[in-house]
Amino acid sequence: MKALIVIDMQKDFTTGVLGNPETAAVVKPVVKKIKAFRKENPDGLVIATLDTHTEDYLNTQEGRKLPVPHCIKGTNGWKLETTVKNALGEDAVLLEKVTFGAADLPKVIGKRRKIEEFQVIGVCTDICVISNAMILKAAFPEVPVKVFADCCAGVTPQSHDNALAAMQACQIEVESGIAAQ
Repeated sequence: MKALIVIDMQKDFTTGVLGNPETAAVVKPVVKKIKAFRKENPDGLVIATLDTHTEDYLNTQEGRKLPVPHCIKGTNGWKLETTVKNALGEDAVLLEKVTFGAADLPKVIGKRRKIEEFQVIGVCTDICVISNAMILKAAFPEVPVKVFADCCAGVTPQSHDNALAAMQACQIEVESGIAAQ
């Protein structure tokens, strides 16, 4: 069984306060990848992470280093992009996380079934995508982890490319071309 991990496809990261042209543009390829994954893997596991902060965000370590309130639980910016939410479907597992990596991700996966491959997409490549891909690789060292480059976007194009290179150095496979399928 394969698993698709969709990282932080929330409004604040795509078109909101932390969005940029690349993160906004990746929404359509992400939706296309989710739909293709569901068609090819009808019994596959789909997990979507939600960056989740509270009103006291600016008092946290992250808030002091990145003083831009974002993904405050219950706000419009915290919500998944509508087309992404619709593509995920009713049976997708939604996993809130308070920092870059979802520390509970291995536990959530482990409770479900044996996974033979992880596919990772989302934003931001250079922060949350790389963090979660590394968590998966550390927790499941013999399971291939694939990141689909054209279904990810970073803070900048250069930081996106740097993160992809770092993941490859850690034996995470970087794929491309999924948006063209």
